[in-house]
Amino acid sequence: MSKQQAVLMQGNEACALGAIRAGMTFYSGYPITPSSEIAEECSIHLPKHGGRFIQMEDEIAGMAAALGGALTGAKVMTATSGPGFSLKQELIGYGMIAEIPCVLVNIMRMGPSTGLPTSPAQGDVMQAKWGTHGDHPVICLCPTSVKEMYELTIEAFNLAERFRTVVMVLTDEVIAHMREGVLLKDDYPLVHRKRPVDPPGPDFLPYKADPETLVPPMADYGQGYRYHTTGLAHTENGFPSNSPRINEALIKRICEKVDKFAHELEMNEFVDTDDCEHLIIAYAATARAAKFTVRELREKGVKAGLMIPKMLWPFPKNALNELLSKNNLKSIFVPEMNMGQYVHAVREEVAGRCPVYHIDDVSGELFGPHTIGNKIMEVASK
Repeated sequence: MSKQQAVLMQGNEACALGAIRAGMTFYSGYPITPSSEIAEECSIHLPKHGGRFIQMEDEIAGMAAALGGALTGAKVMTATSGPGFSLKQELIGYGMIAEIPCVLVNIMRMGPSTGLPTSPAQGDVMQAKWGTHGDHPVICLCPTSVKEMYELTIEAFNLAERFRTVVMVLTDEVIAHMREGVLLKDDYPLVHRKRPVDPPGPDFLPYKADPETLVPPMADYGQGYRYHTTGLAHTENGFPSNSPRINEALIKRICEKVDKFAHELEMNEFVDTDDCEHLIIAYAATARAAKFTVRELREKGVKAGLMIPKMLWPFPKNALNELLSKNNLKSIFVPEMNMGQYVHAVREEVAGRCPVYHIDDVSGELFGPHTIGNKIMEVASK
């Protein structure tokens, strides 16, 4: 690929090509609408770049194989949608506590259960945060365009390698299946996991973390390092322990390795927020509709603005608090293709400083700008 190449591309295709650009050498998964094109594109292009593609017997096996591939030193990815995302939850937790870098793409569709497989929704936002049991870090990126499907997939690999954790790319069917003309750059900086500097030996501690990053270096299976990988609470040597002190230290470390740097991970786009009185917070395809809403409201004299979080988790509290402190916000609106999910995190952070309204749509169709605008006009006119 040349350094700059303008192409007409589908969102799912951009995701697959972004993963290959990030250095992915192993993809395992199971086809499910509306993410199937990601697997299809990987099956075509990955072998051309020296990688391996495997279709597993189900979603659980797809996640397990990805984690296994990562332990051998590969950069790995798997992709799914609602029902498959539910099936992967136990192994997501395994990847978190065993600190295995993996990129997991979830293209949201209508649910619950089979729901409407070809219709967009945003009902997996809280599942991404709280889906698996226990305390663990969550990094979840959310593209709003085909270009961002490419760029944020690359960033997801960088974050997975940096923090040794499962990183999610979460968006909806609209972004996954739409086609846009995009200019793909080939000069994105890539991050690779840190590996041990000491040679293999009996004193090797696979989970001895760097005191600054709180992330342990990662040895590849098959390179002479002997260590145990488990989903149980474990000591620095990787073997299980029932010690309350050791377990507390482990859980706090794997959470703090992300929380410590949460302020620098925030990724947001702002539209007309310098003087806004009515703030919209929207993500994925809903954010595209909200951009038109802001323009229409401004033409009517309503000072509306838009904040688009490109990283849903960790929650972008610094950006939101800055907007609350510098603007005289009269109201905040969170339009979502669900019955109310991200709005709860917004309300928690706002803590009563201004009213927060939710605008829901669970019809299986994309928000129209007027749906958002009418609600804001109703509140603004009071």
